[in-house]
Amino acid sequence: MNILILGAGQVGGTLAEHLASESIDVTLVDTDGARLQALRDRLDIQTVQGFAAHPDVLERAGAEDAEMLIAVTSSDEVNMVACQVCYSQFRTPMKIARVRSTSYFKLDDFFSNEHMPIDVLINPEQVVTDSIQLLLEHPGALQVLDFAEGRVKLVAVRAYFGGPLVGRELKVLREHIPNVDTRVAAIFRRGKAIKPTGDTVIEADDEVFFIAATEHINSMMAELRRVERPFHRIAIAGGGHIGEHLARKIERDYATKVIEYDLKRCEELASTLTRCVVLHGDATDRDLLVQENIEQFDAFCALTNDDEVNIMSSLMAKQLGVRQVMTLIGKPAYVDLVQGGEIDIAISPQQATTSSILTYIRRADIARVHSLRRGAAEAMEAIAHGDRKSSRVVGRRVGEVNLPSGASIGAIVRGNDVLIAHDKVVIEAEDHVILFLADRRQVAAVEKLFQVGVTFF
Repeated sequence: MNILILGAGQVGGTLAEHLASESIDVTLVDTDGARLQALRDRLDIQTVQGFAAHPDVLERAGAEDAEMLIAVTSSDEVNMVACQVCYSQFRTPMKIARVRSTSYFKLDDFFSNEHMPIDVLINPEQVVTDSIQLLLEHPGALQVLDFAEGRVKLVAVRAYFGGPLVGRELKVLREHIPNVDTRVAAIFRRGKAIKPTGDTVIEADDEVFFIAATEHINSMMAELRRVERPFHRIAIAGGGHIGEHLARKIERDYATKVIEYDLKRCEELASTLTRCVVLHGDATDRDLLVQENIEQFDAFCALTNDDEVNIMSSLMAKQLGVRQVMTLIGKPAYVDLVQGGEIDIAISPQQATTSSILTYIRRADIARVHSLRRGAAEAMEAIAHGDRKSSRVVGRRVGEVNLPSGASIGAIVRGNDVLIAHDKVVIEAEDHVILFLADRRQVAAVEKLFQVGVTFF
């Protein structure tokens, strides 16, 4: 596949690195020559320096031969114009654009071939907001991922000393919760993946990924860690796009306070948010946090556009007694440094955006992709097509499917039914199959597994 990426910022660079490791032909366009040089020295990609929306620059970048355009520059307008040029001049088959401004989404039928020919719109703020909202709904989870339109969830939790299953074999899970069908998809111990079996003993501090129907998630979490009380009071540091989006989504369900440094922005938020309390102040000001009784809050979400402010305010909030802190981290190198210590969850907008885009890059019929553990692992929802003769999965029991090393099938969604993928479950045509890949290098092998042979056609 030949992919053209516009914008070599955090998202574009992360995406280029992700795709280059899968032997996909990538060309990256940006005005910053030094940034392009640094990425070219590190990755096996082509680069072109120039303004991303200019037809001559796109032509030099090979837009005529590109199968997909991914426009993720910092400008909505540049991204949109580039898609228009690629549609009109080069007939690029698939055009994906990052568009932040909500103003464009208010226009009826604007994003269409007749007006603005963009096939897939990515709104990073919305992606991150949805992720945080899921985490707030499941206290104690490190990551919560939706599949099959919300019917199935893959959840990561850290096993705590004293949890019912800690120190015991996985096969006793059914005895503890006989009415809940679930499957442990992977265990990461001290950073290394362990393939779970019935004899695997869960240790304290293991990072456990399990999959279950949405209604059973909290029951499973209770087996791995102490039962967490539901969140009621949420503090948000930063009233920018992400902070505002989150506050708007949760203000009816939680008692919410927003701390914003800019006075004019505070006034705007106070006039548009109906139930939130908006405070003017510095989220790293200890006296302000103490004055606002921050220790009484269940969760603190640091969502400013400054990594250092997010980290410092989160550490202070945790020290003052907040139950759980979630920190937005723009620099990927910071994520591994901060998560797992005083900061409970580090959220990478680049990783979330990359996951949204990967869904459209996979070669098989893939409904959903989530990038995990800073891109090292992946979870996907693949749709099975064909029959036993034309497919490597249809008509076969889960235990018969020749999965690559490190891959496992967690669940199968058939219509409205959720089937946990035990070895004897037979995969049928049009089933949505939820897979976990502990090693993302096996993605190509899984894609090939779900591609239909020519006899199907």
